[in-house]
Amino acid sequence: MRILGIDPGTLITGYGIIDFENNEIKHVASGIIKINAYKEQAKRLQVIYAEINSLIKKFKPDEFALETAFYGKNVQSTLKIGYARGASMLVAIHNDLPIKEYSPREIKKAVVGNGAASKNQVQFMMKKLLCLKNNKIKFDETDALAVAVCHAFKVTSPTKRSRSWKEFVEDNPSRIIS
Repeated sequence: MRILGIDPGTLITGYGIIDFENNEIKHVASGIIKINAYKEQAKRLQVIYAEINSLIKKFKPDEFALETAFYGKNVQSTLKIGYARGASMLVAIHNDLPIKEYSPREIKKAVVGNGAASKNQVQFMMKKLLCLKNNKIKFDETDALAVAVCHAFKVTSPTKRSRSWKEFVEDNPSRIIS
């Protein structure tokens, strides 16, 4: 199963693509979609849509996972993230991909074991789990990979859901690539 994970944003949208086959997680591709800060909102959403559509055409994922909006004190920021989420979901719908959403807390709990984990901890775990060598990898990229990994953990263990990455590894040692 190929999973495309998205960490939406109107200035930077992270994406991460993993394969989960034969109980192994493998990094396929990841990066960021950087959007010009001076473009109007509609143009930013058009860029997000076009870039994710291009990724879907190129990598042909089977599943689409997305981080839900984080509800902060700044209402305008929350709205803008909602716009980016909407554009991301629309492109997945237009490509007939099943969509699953996960909260930031749920993602962190799944990949780090702590729902209040820092971005540094998420990045560290993604580098370890996916054997990433790039030291200049962006948080948006590792956050998107974490969305995809969270989805893999959730959909492949329907009978027993691991409460954390540690429990998942202990219960399924053959799922992690050495």
